[in-house]
Amino acid sequence: MLHTVGLLLGCQLAGEFVARGLGLPIPGPVLGLAILLAALALRRPLASALRPTTQVILAHLSLMFVPAGVGVIGNLDVLLSDWAKLLVVLTLSTVLSMLVTVATFIAMKRLMYRLKK
Repeated sequence: MLHTVGLLLGCQLAGEFVARGLGLPIPGPVLGLAILLAALALRRPLASALRPTTQVILAHLSLMFVPAGVGVIGNLDVLLSDWAKLLVVLTLSTVLSMLVTVATFIAMKRLMYRLKK
């Protein structure tokens, strides 16, 4: 398990290194996920080695939201002063995310239908 945690953190570190080193506007963890995806595509058995560790991490994912909740409470004055703007942004981003999800689902369904023919 320690090796797989090291691999996951190593991918994130590599993503941070590339993002900051090249001055890219992409977050390091996103690049780290791309690196991990490439590693999983190149070495299929890696997925089965990572599965037990990732299942433990996902089982305790709710703990990752505690710092965010504390941050929200710590910035309650910002919420009180800009609540209307935040409400509009959250509503629009939620609707946009749902529309993109539906469009992606429809596109993938059509693609799978074409591939079956």
